[in-house]
Amino acid sequence: MTAEKSGTTGRRSGAETRADGTGAKNPPDDAAGAGPGSGSPDERASGADSSGEDDTAGTVTSAGKAKRTRKARRTGAAKAAGAASTADKTSTADKAGAGTDKAEAGTEAGTEAEARDRADAAKKDGDAAEKNDAAKQDGTGDDEPADPWSAFGPAPEPVLGRPRRAVRAVGRFLVHEWTLAVVAALALAAAMTWPTLRYPRHTLPQDYWDPSLQAWQMAWSGHILRTNPAQLWHSNTFYPENWSFAFSDTLLGYAPAGLIGVGPEHAVLRYNIMFVLAHALAAFGAYALARQLGAGRIGGAVAGASFAYAPWLLAQAGHLHIISNGGIPLALAMLARGHGWSLRYGYRPRRRHAGWAFAGWLVAAWQLSLGFGIGLPFAYMLAGVVLVSVVLWFVRRRKVKRPFGRRLFLADVLGGLVFAAVGAALAVPYFKVAELHPNAERTIGDIGLYSPPASGFFTAPAESRVWGGLHEGARAVLPWHPEMTLLPGFVLYALAAGGLFFSVWRVRHRIFLLAGVLVTMALAMGTRFFGGRFTYVPLFDYLPGWSGLRTPGRMMLWTTLLLGLLAAGAVTAFCIRVRELAAERVPPWPGPWLRLATLLPLALVLVEGLNATPQPVVPRQPAALRTVDGPMLVLPSSQNLDQPVMLWSTDRFQPMVNGGSGFTPRSQARIREATVSFPDYASVDYLRQIGVKNVVVLRDELEGTPWEGMLDRPVDALGVAREQVGEAVVFRL
Repeated sequence: MTAEKSGTTGRRSGAETRADGTGAKNPPDDAAGAGPGSGSPDERASGADSSGEDDTAGTVTSAGKAKRTRKARRTGAAKAAGAASTADKTSTADKAGAGTDKAEAGTEAGTEAEARDRADAAKKDGDAAEKNDAAKQDGTGDDEPADPWSAFGPAPEPVLGRPRRAVRAVGRFLVHEWTLAVVAALALAAAMTWPTLRYPRHTLPQDYWDPSLQAWQMAWSGHILRTNPAQLWHSNTFYPENWSFAFSDTLLGYAPAGLIGVGPEHAVLRYNIMFVLAHALAAFGAYALARQLGAGRIGGAVAGASFAYAPWLLAQAGHLHIISNGGIPLALAMLARGHGWSLRYGYRPRRRHAGWAFAGWLVAAWQLSLGFGIGLPFAYMLAGVVLVSVVLWFVRRRKVKRPFGRRLFLADVLGGLVFAAVGAALAVPYFKVAELHPNAERTIGDIGLYSPPASGFFTAPAESRVWGGLHEGARAVLPWHPEMTLLPGFVLYALAAGGLFFSVWRVRHRIFLLAGVLVTMALAMGTRFFGGRFTYVPLFDYLPGWSGLRTPGRMMLWTTLLLGLLAAGAVTAFCIRVRELAAERVPPWPGPWLRLATLLPLALVLVEGLNATPQPVVPRQPAALRTVDGPMLVLPSSQNLDQPVMLWSTDRFQPMVNGGSGFTPRSQARIREATVSFPDYASVDYLRQIGVKNVVVLRDELEGTPWEGMLDRPVDALGVAREQVGEAVVFRL
C-alpha cells in the first residue's frame, strides 16, 4: 500500500504546478498522512525508497506497481519536472517517481526551499536506482559494488597552455612530409657532393677558373647592393668597359648570400655552400613536381635524385649557373598546385589556390635571375604553356567561362607581369652588351662546335665515379667532351622505358612525356640533328636571345626531368603493386622485404650519380691585391688566369683591366697585346692614357707566358716606380 500510494502521489504531484507558473509542484493536501496506507513519515519514506528500487529492478509483481511503472515511463520528463526543481525538468520518470515519494515524505517541512532540496536529494537517489537497475539487468548488480566515482562528471579535456601548444605545433611540423623532404635533400646533397664541404674555405669543385669567376659574381652583387646599387652592371673588372657584369650569367639571385662576408675566403666558402644548396634544391624541386603530378613518395624521390645527380651534370660542376636549376621544377610544382592540376588526377577546381600560383611565378622569376643559360629556355617554355592555355580556353569558353576563378586569374596576371618585368630588366644589359660588343654574338658555326653527337647521350664524363674510367675511349672521340658527355644514367633510361608500359600515368601522358624527351634530345644535339634545320636553327634565327646560347647540350636538363617523371610513374606503380602483394599474404610475409625492394631503384640512381670531382686548392691571394689601388692591371693576363684575379679583388673591389667571361672584349685584347713588351715607353704610355695607375706582376705565373722575362727590363728612364710586395712586383705608373 505504501508503494501504491507513493506511485499515485507521484502522478498527482507531477501533474500539478504552482499558480505562479514556476513549474515547482505544490505540497500535496494529504501530506500529513490522510488516506489509506498512511503512516509515519519514516515509514512513508521507507516505502518510497523500496518502491523506487522495486520499479527499477523490474521484480515487483503487483499489478498496481507494474501499471504505475508503465505510466511513469510514458510520461517521462514531464513528471520528473513536477517532482524536481525548474532546472531538473529533463529527469526520467523512474527518478521522478522515487523523488516524489521522498518529497511527499518531507512536505511537513512547509517551505518551498526545503522541498526543492529534498527533491534534489530524491533525484540523486533516482540516478543511483537507475544505475542499479542497469546493473541488475546485466546480472552484476548484486555481485559488484557501484563505482564510487560515478557520482562525479567525466574528466574535462585538458586545456593546453601556449608553450605546450607551441611544442605540439613544432612536433607536427618536424614530422611533416615536406619538412622531412627538405632535411633529406640537404643531407643527401652534402653526401653526394662530398668532399666539397671538407675544406670549404680553400678548395673549389672541379677547377678554380669558372668557380672563381662565379664566386666573384656573388661577392660583387652583395658588395654593390650594400654600397651603390645603381652601379650593379658596371663592375670593377674589364676596366675601362661598362656593363661588364653582363658579360656572362650573373647569378644575381644569389645576391642576398653575397651580403655576408668579405674577401676571397668568404667568397670561396659562400660558393661551396651555394653549390651544395643548389643540388639540394634541384632534388627537392623535382620531388615536389613529381608528387604534385601524382607520384608516390619513393617515385618522387627517384625523380628528384635523377634530376639533381644525373651523371652528365658532373661535367658541369664548375658551372654553378647550370647546377642551380632547382627553381625550374619547383616553380612548375607550385604553378600546378595553384591551378589544382595533376597529371594523375587531372583538374580539381577545389584544390586551386591563388597563393601557390603567385608563389610559383615568383620562384620562376628568381630562377631567371640566376642566368639566361638555362633561364631563357625556361621562359619560353612558360610562355608556350600560357599561350596553349589561352587557346584552349578560347576554344572551350562556351563550356567553361571561368575555369580558374577571379583570384587565380589575378594571381596569374600579376605573377606573369612580375616574371616578365624581371626578364625584361635583366635582358636590357645583355642587349646593351650585344650592341657594344658585336663579337659577343654567337654564330651558327659556334653552335656547331659545341653540338654533341648521338653517342654523347650514352657517354659519361670523367667526373663520374662509376662510368668515368669505362667511358674514357668514348670521350676521346668527342670534339669537346666537357659539353658533349650527356649520359643521364642507364638506370634512369631503364626506369623510364619501363614507365612507358607500366605506370600510374595515363597512356596519353606517357606518350606526351616520351615526345618531350625526344624533342629535347633533338634540341640538345644542336646542328648534329639533320643540321638543326627543323630543331635548333629556327630557334637560333627567330627567338630573341637564343643566339646567345652557345652550348645546346644543356637542353639535356629538360630531357633528364622528363625521364625522371616517366621513371617516377613506373616506381609508383611498382610500390602500389608491392603493397597489394604484401596485403594478400597470410601472414603478410615477406611484406617488409618487398617494401624494402621498392628502394632499390632509388639506390641505383644514387650510385650512378656518385662523383669523382677534383677539389683543387684555390691559389692564395697575393698581398699586393690587398693594398694596391686601382685602376690596375695584373700580369700575366688570360681568360683562365684572370678569373682567380677577380676572386682576389673581393677585399676592395678596386677597378682592374683583368676579367674572364664567355668572350673577350676588344679593349681587353688590345691591352694584353700592348703590354707584352711591358715595361717600355709605348706600353707605359698606353696604360697611362687609359687611366691605369698600377701594374702588378705575379712572378710565379710568368713562366711560359708572353710576359716571361719582363722583370729583367730596366725602368729607370720611364718614370715608373718599382716595388716588391710579397711575391709580386708592383709598378706604379
